[in-house]
Amino acid sequence: MYLQHFGLREPPFSLTPDTSFFFACSSYQEALNTLLVAARNGEGFIKITGEVGNGKTLLCRKFLATLNQGRKSTTPIGTQDQSADAASTPRFITAYIPNPYLEPSSLLLALAEEFRVPLEKNTDQYLLLKGLTRALLDCARNGQRALVCLDEAQAMPLESLEVLRLLTNLETEKRKLLQVVLFGQPELDERLKHHSVRQLRQRISFQYGLQGLRRNELERYLRHRLAVAGFAGETLFSAGAAGKLHRITGGTPRLVNIVAHKALMLAFGAGRQQVSARHIRDAAADTPEVRRDWLPWALAGAAVLVSLGIAWAWFARMGLQ
Repeated sequence: MYLQHFGLREPPFSLTPDTSFFFACSSYQEALNTLLVAARNGEGFIKITGEVGNGKTLLCRKFLATLNQGRKSTTPIGTQDQSADAASTPRFITAYIPNPYLEPSSLLLALAEEFRVPLEKNTDQYLLLKGLTRALLDCARNGQRALVCLDEAQAMPLESLEVLRLLTNLETEKRKLLQVVLFGQPELDERLKHHSVRQLRQRISFQYGLQGLRRNELERYLRHRLAVAGFAGETLFSAGAAGKLHRITGGTPRLVNIVAHKALMLAFGAGRQQVSARHIRDAAADTPEVRRDWLPWALAGAAVLVSLGIAWAWFARMGLQ
């Protein structure tokens, strides 16, 4: 809608977790460093928590991409890697489970599929575990490391968490056969307090709490995403707009993206080349979940009017009024 108006190749504030838009703010970079150090040290369990919208999925994808940087992550488990740099860094075979709300047998099947373990139809849980164990042993013999990332881990059944723990019991004299990274909302910490998973809780050797963008990081975040999207100038957001955007979103990246996108629509509809604090205010009035303590009482019922205003501005700009 507004790409040509602002000189953009693609939408800069899409909610899709695209690693090309990854912005290494202090919290993200510290979390990524924690993940890389823990993984390369062969730790069994690693935990990353963060509030809704703080970018856990994007961080997970960036971690997996960085972990295998310079290597082909599609190498089947247990297959020798003959690349020139094979001896320089660990060879990781990775699995990603986006929805771990699975009973134990389903979780084992998902892991087997992710690690490309050959299985016959209707394989029972015992054979699933046996096949997966054999594959992990083959992986270790070939100098590879197996690592699984589980997103939304706060939804994982306690029985499935215990199955994961039992899998991490498998080890050589040097290290674990499987490393597990849990990404979840703060509710994950409450879940791990359950008595039945106390052994797993004790095995979490590295953890990090992901935070939102700081005030001084938000302007750089906006410029970074705009530049990746093809904007050639300095910024499309005034200093006042960036300040108001942080106040109303608390630096939560998902909310920042939603409000920034709507503000660009409003600026485009008004024929402006820069987003002002007023555009941010009007965009926020139409956005659930943003902080409302700063809004004038007159804006309390403005959500529908703003939506209509965006549509009207669009038709007006296109000469269809």
